[in-house]
Amino acid sequence: MAGRKPQRRREFGTVRRLPSGRWQARYIGPDGQRYTAPETFETRSGAQDWLNLVRADIERNTWLNPDAGAVNFEKYALRWMEERSLAPTTVDRYGGLLRGHILPTFGGKDLDEVTPPAVRTWRAERLKATGATTVAKSYRLLKAIFQTAVDDDLLRTNPCRIKGAGKEEADERPTATVEQVFDLADAMGPRWRLMVLLGAFASLRPEELAELRRHSVDLDECSLRVTHASPELTNGRRVTGDPKSRAGKRTVYLPDFMLPELRRHLQWFAEKEPDGLLFVGEKGAPFRRSTFGRKWRKARTKVGMPGNFRFYDLRHTGNTLAADTGAKLKDLMVRAGQSSGRAQLIYQHSTAKHQRKLAQGIDAEVRQQLGESSAGQRRSREA
Repeated sequence: MAGRKPQRRREFGTVRRLPSGRWQARYIGPDGQRYTAPETFETRSGAQDWLNLVRADIERNTWLNPDAGAVNFEKYALRWMEERSLAPTTVDRYGGLLRGHILPTFGGKDLDEVTPPAVRTWRAERLKATGATTVAKSYRLLKAIFQTAVDDDLLRTNPCRIKGAGKEEADERPTATVEQVFDLADAMGPRWRLMVLLGAFASLRPEELAELRRHSVDLDECSLRVTHASPELTNGRRVTGDPKSRAGKRTVYLPDFMLPELRRHLQWFAEKEPDGLLFVGEKGAPFRRSTFGRKWRKARTKVGMPGNFRFYDLRHTGNTLAADTGAKLKDLMVRAGQSSGRAQLIYQHSTAKHQRKLAQGIDAEVRQQLGESSAGQRRSREA
């Protein structure tokens, strides 16, 4: 008895020849909808090969609706931000990057219209127009948005594939000497003098300084308790909440030379209520970045500091002085309000005793440097 003839496997999809002589491939997707290949083929076998690849994707459960990526990038990006419960400062920063650097190029396109070459061209043009750090941040945001589109099965792959493009290669920030810090404090005037000193010798962030209150100060311990921060958004609105990270809530012990500065500021400038702000303007208004910024630029010029020296750079002075005392890494992190995922730090602990010792070390170092500077000036005058 002759063997049964093997049954021929049913063809997947259909192939037809167009009047132009080229071949078109069509198929029914898992969703029951008919789809047509995005291009025509020179030969019938070429069209059939394309259908075979589609069929393989369906059998492996890796098939994507070819129309899924037809979503406007701008709408998707804005929804991406809304769905993440981002902090107001992060929303402010991401919104600025989108408006200023991403949407002008990609805002009018669909997700599946953005290709790797288009991303490379966009990045090259941005590098010519603005700083490398801003471009790196913009690229990271763009890549994150597209990665979510991949996770949402809207795209098969992420078009952001430039190695190292999201890495920031920022120039080393300038660091003020102890003498320069005091010169800046003098140039800022009595009302803002303490803010400069705390920015340096307590390593406090501007948004943390803006929310310090009378009850934050412990004169007996010569310390400050940081519990809140009040960053100012680009529209001028302040958003008061927790510090930048969980490590931001901390007690900062101050070097002893700061005690007279604290007492004087509390007596002359701080609001009188127990929960009154430590820093307010001449007319009693809360600290404003714009007003303070004008004073800061004038003081910076007067002292002869570089034009790119920011108030935030004062933290470098404080962190450097603290590190020079020989403190443990964990102590330095606690003082600066920094957090890290390094596993070994879990086994290191910073106590009030360590923090107090660190503050005393800064006090001794500052007094020594000021003494050397004064001695040098005396020798110059005598000569």
